Amino acid sequence: MSDVQTLMDMGFPKERVEYALQQQQQEEEVEVEERRLKTMRPSSSGGGGGGATDAVAKSLKCDDCGKVLKDQTEVEYHAAKTGHSNFSESTEEKKALTEDEKKAQLAMIEEKLKQKRIEREEREKVDALERERNRIRSGKDMIEARRRMEEIEMKKIVDQRKREKEEEKAARDRVRAQIEADKAARKAREQPAQQQQQLSDAVASVSSTTTATSPTGGVKQPPREYTETRIQVRLQDGSTLASEFNVKEPLSAVRVFIQVKTGIETPFALMTSFPRKIFADDDYEKPLEVLGLVPSAVIIMTKPAA
Repeated sequence: MSDVQTLMDMGFPKERVEYALQQQQQEEEVEVEERRLKTMRPSSSGGGGGGATDAVAKSLKCDDCGKVLKDQTEVEYHAAKTGHSNFSESTEEKKALTEDEKKAQLAMIEEKLKQKRIEREEREKVDALERERNRIRSGKDMIEARRRMEEIEMKKIVDQRKREKEEEKAARDRVRAQIEADKAARKAREQPAQQQQQLSDAVASVSSTTTATSPTGGVKQPPREYTETRIQVRLQDGSTLASEFNVKEPLSAVRVFIQVKTGIETPFALMTSFPRKIFADDDYEKPLEVLGLVPSAVIIMTKPAA
């Protein structure tokens, strides 16, 4: 498996892997060039005399291309430049360079090193510019992502509020329908009772005329039992509402009636002026007849107690 594939399997992007390997290879070439340049510069020590002519290794040879190399520095340079990896010792002596050839080669190597340094500096400038662009782009992407998240959250809040309003409207519609249904059922039940009451009133009237001259004319009539009461509500703006309720209904039915008719959602309280009384929370569960609001009453809408 190649180095590129190995680094890609570790999670690095292919472009960055190839760029890093190329930069590493170029740095190795520069390092080899510098070592070679040091070996080619004239040293302070003088050259030695001739030696024995035994069959000893005098150079190194590339088995891939056959090129004769003087020392290990040239081997490293040749391997880095060509990619060859097979080398062996050779008895062939590499021809020494003349002073002019050495100077020319030194100048060429120095020029290559200079050019490679310039290229490396240019690459570093380009990399720095690209990193800055990526940083700016990442910042913009983060701002855009935050804006989209805020839009999504705002949409959720709006949708939730819309659902709540729809549920409140549906609840008011159900209460209104229930009130109308209760009224219709109450009227249907009370029609026979009203007819019976009218007959009873006629009988009582006849009885009162027949007993007007008797000594016992001061006998009190039994109290009348009411099934309905008429409630008049005075709103905070001075207007009034009026409706009939069953005497068995709780005071909360009057409050629901006010909310349905006016659409008021803010809390409010109810009170009577004669006698002055502000109804407490537990009073709203009591029937109207228990609260003394029969056969009719005037209720005032007011602010809730602090």
